[in-house]
Amino acid sequence: MNKGRFALPAPVTDWALAVGVAALLLGTGLSGPPLSGGHELSGSVLLAVGGLALAARRRAPLVVLAVTGLSAVGCLAAGFEVLAVSYLVAVYGAVRAGHRAVAVVASVGLVAVLHITALVAHDGPAREVVAQARNTLEIAWLIAAFAAGEAVRQAERRADEAERTREEAARRRADEERLRIARELHDSLTHQISVIKVQSEVAVHVARHRGEQVSEALLAIQEAGREASRELRVTLEALRDDDTAPPHGLDHISSLVEGFRRTGLETTLTIEGRPHAVPAAVGRTAHRIVQESLTNVARHAAATTVSVLIDYRPDALAIRVDDNGRATPPSGPTPGLGLIGMRERVTALGGRLRTGPRSAGGFTVQAELPTNGAS
Repeated sequence: MNKGRFALPAPVTDWALAVGVAALLLGTGLSGPPLSGGHELSGSVLLAVGGLALAARRRAPLVVLAVTGLSAVGCLAAGFEVLAVSYLVAVYGAVRAGHRAVAVVASVGLVAVLHITALVAHDGPAREVVAQARNTLEIAWLIAAFAAGEAVRQAERRADEAERTREEAARRRADEERLRIARELHDSLTHQISVIKVQSEVAVHVARHRGEQVSEALLAIQEAGREASRELRVTLEALRDDDTAPPHGLDHISSLVEGFRRTGLETTLTIEGRPHAVPAAVGRTAHRIVQESLTNVARHAAATTVSVLIDYRPDALAIRVDDNGRATPPSGPTPGLGLIGMRERVTALGGRLRTGPRSAGGFTVQAELPTNGAS
């Protein structure tokens, strides 16, 4: 939770804490009366191991709990009367990570084992021996470590819930705004576009019925009305999408191509490779690339044929849309919002997009979307 300007990375703070606790334990243990035999060396090693193990308390809190507990028992058996600070920190870390029951059971067991170890390893009155065990692990300190870990865990849980609530509220506001825009678009544009479309189609029908030549301008108005009506419908569907209906993906490309074919544009769809499941975001982006490319061809290219290629590769999905329109290498179409939006979608997925005139004439759109090995 350290998010201040000068906060250190978690591994640095963990190692600093581990080294500090190890130094504290060694300093406290070695400041007492010297121990006989090799007990002082073995006890010092156990003190150091117990302290340094805290560097892994975030990654493996239960392992650290076990290591520091065994270290406390070994140090008591060696003759050191040192408060098991490393075990208290391990209890705090385990409870903070959510292992409350394990921490309680381990602590009760450790208190019992410490008393048994003191009675077996040390001579003297039972009261003094029990006092040695109590000095190694004070119940009050143990309860304090448990309470601190639980308090921090609850605080972090509340912070996570608050963040999740903020995200849900922001998503809800975005949905409401999207629906409001959809309603305004529907109210302000649908009627006018429908009138233009109907009037132009009636004018074309009447002219043909009378045997008169239909002007190119009127035919252009008719086609523009149809295209605007279709695009508005697609836009409204996207704005009203509340994730309850499945979004358009690879399965809808064939029907998309068929729709453009019915407008008189000779459109072919080729599937290469072995079709397999791809992430939903990749499918949506592929559908949008094909849709935007075909729309640009119908609007600007004056093309008669368009080919759409979907290539399933082991780790990527490749899309290619070629037309035989008017674009030539010296003067390709000026990139518009459609191409910009297309590039943004591809870049967001970590893919590559190339658009430009073809040497043989026409225009090409090529995209490669990584699928991360989805199958």
